[in-house]
Amino acid sequence: MTKLEFHGSSVPTVGIEIELSLVDGKTMELSNCIGDVLQRIPGGADEQFKVELMQCQLEVITGICQTVGEAEADLREKLIRVEQATDELGLRLFWAGAHPFSSWQTQKVTPNERYENLVGLLQEMARRLVTCGLHVHVGADSGDKAVMICDRILQHLPMLLALSCSSPFWENRVTGLASFRTKLLEGLPTAGMPPLMRNWSEYVWLVNHMVDTGFINTVRELWWDVRPHHKFGTVEVRMCDMPGSLNDVIAIAALTQCLVVALSEEIDEGTYQYDCHPMLVQQNKWRACRFGTRARLVNPYTHKVQSLGQIIGTLIEKLLPIAERLGCAGELMRNQEIADGPSWADRQLRILEETGDCTEIVRQLARGSRLSAPLEGNPARSGAPS
Repeated sequence: MTKLEFHGSSVPTVGIEIELSLVDGKTMELSNCIGDVLQRIPGGADEQFKVELMQCQLEVITGICQTVGEAEADLREKLIRVEQATDELGLRLFWAGAHPFSSWQTQKVTPNERYENLVGLLQEMARRLVTCGLHVHVGADSGDKAVMICDRILQHLPMLLALSCSSPFWENRVTGLASFRTKLLEGLPTAGMPPLMRNWSEYVWLVNHMVDTGFINTVRELWWDVRPHHKFGTVEVRMCDMPGSLNDVIAIAALTQCLVVALSEEIDEGTYQYDCHPMLVQQNKWRACRFGTRARLVNPYTHKVQSLGQIIGTLIEKLLPIAERLGCAGELMRNQEIADGPSWADRQLRILEETGDCTEIVRQLARGSRLSAPLEGNPARSGAPS
């Protein structure tokens, strides 16, 4: 049996991982060229610029940050460096959960042992994972605390998904879902909602059992919507699609950090754990991935249906004192604007309706998310496409 030691944090640090698609600057199709991009990043590509399963993807990771403001500055600096590399190669960065029209069947697996073993084990379920997500880490002081937070935060995860939905297309088809990525991930044997775990010991037993029986090779193959991360000493929330702008990434990260801190403090105070029925969470997750910001979710306490905007408004009011302590009140309140507006999935569908051209979806969103100086006379801004 392997002993997993949780390297806890005495403060609620924050770390952000974003997965982006590499697309050809002319055709807007996915481009299998991660190797070329990493070689051209100014200053060199360290461990915070990583390959993903497919060669058309790039992961950018912050360092350990004390605030979401610090994480934003970290990401901004790194993304500008990435944009310099992609500009030189005639590429663009596409911020979304899935590409609208490029086929997964033409994407190439990154040639390393881990990914090749994964494809060997999961076969077609792995090959079609041409998707991108947002992962947020928040420091926890112990393994027991991290496991308890993972359980208690489940009822909030559908809300985070609804805020980030950005994958309405698959294989050049309108899927009818705001987050088709969510359903693709659920095809994996160790994805979706985690099982109920009461403490760190039970989590370690479960991981060792799955490794010893050959179900997984390492703990890294647990792709739950939320999981404890023993090396980083964090709770890692993995539910979200990749939002279409850095502003939205930071807003959702702020909400996640505040939620984790609130739950941690409740545990410290000895608050009774309210049991949210798993079927209710599953129901809300479906509503979120189907409708995005237009979802009406079931309140787990009152069992009444509310709009996402109503739920977010109540939650912001509750979390605002924590956000003020953490220095992210403005970023937290930005979630109300996201909840009350169209999702990134809605914006993609609107572009298709207006132009009749899926390439315009990628072109406009790549332009709108750009952080560097504009190219080809296009205005660079970090918001929604016009």
